Amino acid sequence: MAANPGLVTVFGASGFLGRYVVRALTARGWRVRAAVRNPHTAHELKVIGDVGQVQLMQANLRFPNSVARAVKGSDAVINLVGALFESGRQTFEALHVNGPDAIGEACAAAGITNVASVSAIGADAESASDYSRTKAEGEAALRHYVPNADVLRPSILFGREDEFFNRFAGLTSFAPALPTFGGGATKFQPVFVEDVAEAVAIAVTRGTTGKTYELGGPNTYTFKELLQFILDTIDKKRFLAPVPWFAASIMGFGGELSGALPFVKPFLTRDQVKNLKVDNVVSETAIGFEDFNIRPETIEAIVPSYLSKYRKYGQFYEKRQVAEETI
Repeated sequence: MAANPGLVTVFGASGFLGRYVVRALTARGWRVRAAVRNPHTAHELKVIGDVGQVQLMQANLRFPNSVARAVKGSDAVINLVGALFESGRQTFEALHVNGPDAIGEACAAAGITNVASVSAIGADAESASDYSRTKAEGEAALRHYVPNADVLRPSILFGREDEFFNRFAGLTSFAPALPTFGGGATKFQPVFVEDVAEAVAIAVTRGTTGKTYELGGPNTYTFKELLQFILDTIDKKRFLAPVPWFAASIMGFGGELSGALPFVKPFLTRDQVKNLKVDNVVSETAIGFEDFNIRPETIEAIVPSYLSKYRKYGQFYEKRQVAEETI
């Protein structure tokens, strides 16, 4: 393990990306203060790294005093908090704007300049999507206090617990068709969650300098191509049904209604439909993985390993088939 570079506070450490960021940080010798809303649901973080290397602390971005306590004594701060849809008091404004603002103010008061924040490709203060607009506003709010903060904007993340490939693969278990919103022409550049985590860890380990990075995988796909990749991977045939944008918005409204129920995640929201109309790819002039000397993984190399459970005849079907052919 590398020499101890100090203490880093990670907001959103218990999320999908957060768990991988904590692993990448502990591998580099950081002591990690995992700042999470509900520490009792994040005990798995404490077994990452050496004994005592990861400590849990309760913090909520909606309460600046808890943010200030969480950053006190830290050498670096990382913000990973985000939401794909709004739920109760967890609004885009609260998480994406007020949260980074509180973190920036607390870091400035504590004299912390080594700060990294994960945003999203497509963050734009003029965006029609509240998600993308608030992401951009949050970047500006953080840098108002900490100009040296690095911002990392990934495309859609993939990995064993992802919300994209698993969701649509699971949908094939009961749906005869998969929806291709707007004809499925929107482009994406899926990026491996571990590659993004490595980039975040490298950013704070070498010290942030106020750069903005756009992180995408090595290949670009249309939404329709990604759905076809899922079907080919799990060996299922489903009709790829074109869904016009107006119909997608109606579906999004229905998703919002279902999401109002306790413990129900909406399949789609109207704000997500707005996002789906815009390509989610790295811009030609952006700084990316090359600045971290990271060669990003492809979906072909990673995704089949965890989608196997969705195969038509079970996760071991392909192996049995190969075995029979060799007899």
